[in-house]
Amino acid sequence: MTLWWLADGDNPREAYSGCVTDVDLVVDFLNTVNHDSHTDVLDDLAAWQAWLAERELAEGPADVRAVRGALRAAVGDPVAPAAASAAVTIELPAGGTPRLVARDVVGAVFAAASRLAVLGQWERVKICPADDCRWAFYDRSRNHSRTWCSMQVCGNREKARSWRDRRSEEQLGERVDQ
Repeated sequence: MTLWWLADGDNPREAYSGCVTDVDLVVDFLNTVNHDSHTDVLDDLAAWQAWLAERELAEGPADVRAVRGALRAAVGDPVAPAAASAAVTIELPAGGTPRLVARDVVGAVFAAASRLAVLGQWERVKICPADDCRWAFYDRSRNHSRTWCSMQVCGNREKARSWRDRRSEEQLGERVDQ
């Protein structure tokens, strides 16, 4: 589904140059904080303005950090706060299909998240459970069972950690038996 908002005046425009999905917008927004590298796009005004400009969005009046925290909490981030609100309206074009619209980043992200929920895709937006990662990702697996943002990085680290733990328990058990 494509993101829509009202441009200046009454002409609705398609978000971003090209077709960007609700999934891309929501996941990109959730990942404006990177726990692995300890960076936050919102801490750098130039980076935040560039992020908004790439998506042709305005900043808006809401507390963006609170909104991001609430959405991250909603998809499973164990340390994110869970409270936020935003203004999203429904556009009813003559002879057209009603759609959620917003003028700013908060409204656009909430509208995208709402569409994902209506389509039954919200459960596929997840947070990586690795404490040093917590990257948001969209689970594209057939049975919705993906756990890690990257099996090659976070999943591999966890499997290696589990193997080392089992191996050390086995070695400890062998020493006790002797």
